[in-house]
Amino acid sequence: MDPLGARSQFVEVQNLPTWDQPQGVQDEVDGENLLMEEDDQLTNQLNSLESPFPFRQDINSKIVLFNGDVALLNCTAIVSTSNETLTDKNPVSDSIHRYSGPELRDELLKLKGCRTGEAKMTEGFNLAARFIIHTVGPKYKAKYRTAAESSLYSCYRNVMQLAKEHAMASVGGISLQCNHGENIEVVVFAVSDVEEPVYRKLMPLYYPRSKKEERIGLPLLPADIGNAEGEPVVPERQIRIAEKPGNLEDDSGDDSLESDLGLVGSHAFARMEGDVDKQRKLILQGQMSEAAQQKQHQRNYNRWLCRARTEDLSDIAALKALYQTGVDLCGRTVMVVVGRNIPVTLIDMEKALLYFIHVMDHITVKEYVMVYFHTLTGEHNHLDTDFLKKLYDIVDAKFKKNLRAFYFVHPTFRSKVSTWFFVTFSVSGLKEKVHHIENLQQLFTCILPEQIDIPPFVLEYDTRVSSYEESIMPLS
Repeated sequence: MDPLGARSQFVEVQNLPTWDQPQGVQDEVDGENLLMEEDDQLTNQLNSLESPFPFRQDINSKIVLFNGDVALLNCTAIVSTSNETLTDKNPVSDSIHRYSGPELRDELLKLKGCRTGEAKMTEGFNLAARFIIHTVGPKYKAKYRTAAESSLYSCYRNVMQLAKEHAMASVGGISLQCNHGENIEVVVFAVSDVEEPVYRKLMPLYYPRSKKEERIGLPLLPADIGNAEGEPVVPERQIRIAEKPGNLEDDSGDDSLESDLGLVGSHAFARMEGDVDKQRKLILQGQMSEAAQQKQHQRNYNRWLCRARTEDLSDIAALKALYQTGVDLCGRTVMVVVGRNIPVTLIDMEKALLYFIHVMDHITVKEYVMVYFHTLTGEHNHLDTDFLKKLYDIVDAKFKKNLRAFYFVHPTFRSKVSTWFFVTFSVSGLKEKVHHIENLQQLFTCILPEQIDIPPFVLEYDTRVSSYEESIMPLS
């Protein structure tokens, strides 16, 4: 904390000029250069072309170009780049570690690395930013250009997906994708003295500040800008479906079919995987070893996790029914579930399950607690026991092992009975972790008020009920 009267070294992102505002002489020079290019390059045909990066005032007002240290930004989250062991030494990461304190290094060790293109999140500790999103960018080689571009795209996408899932208002240190623009208030490009003139030259192409700037920048865009989401596209690698691929003529008769069937299960991968049908039969008969069952369960979970990372789950994320908040009194991450925000009868519950896996996978590598607000839920919000049992059976062992407490806030008599039956007869190892919380004051004995984001309707309901109970309480 800064000494009394001392000026804070941290930078408030709200006070920085956004991209839609004139930012001095350099912008005027860049504008004049663009006008010169228009006189030399543009033709009447440009007026009939549609830019893939149109003028968007709403997006420009959320972008900030900041020449300075990303570690000093006071925003919801900043982005740190590292290697796959999260131990990389570079000026940006060194600054982040210096300002955040030694706790960050200990936290990174618990994450057990991060693969290229992925993103993981930690607290900001002593930073002004509440969170740090760690991502691993590719090492560029001309020979593997496409792979590097795809990995870099994954970095951006996964970082922004985390920001969106956790309802972050401001993010510092990365670029902005239009498909997340409506949910994020500020995105900061934190650049160095060397990088700033490059950004000022290129940003008008992708974030034009007027229709004229959009038109001028159109012929200057590269040919390979990827698909609508910015993802690199290689036509040669797109999936093609052909009838009997590899066969020029169909004159082999039944012998060909028999020879093809003879190859099924004989290749190295099939031998490694084992007979899946036989494994399932052994499971049903109770004859498979515990180690084999764990391996089978892990393989099944990995399939769900792979789907969760590739499918578009933005409609589920928009419900804001699951999000990460602060920590409890023991320093464990707190995850919140808002029951009233789950319209069970209106959404695809399989996608909801995928979203749960996607959000929780990196959280559950260490101890955590969950808070479920049952407040003002109706029949259309109640998850049936079959779905909960399926979820419990699918998730990885770390979900169950590292869950230390499940706080069920504002339960009803019916929900208490249903929960008791579920944890007693349907699942094991959960009964001792479930705690029914009648009011927020009781919850605050486990989690401080400033460490949990509570929906306004829950606060209002709790206040109303508490006031009523006090009014009917007999005078002593």
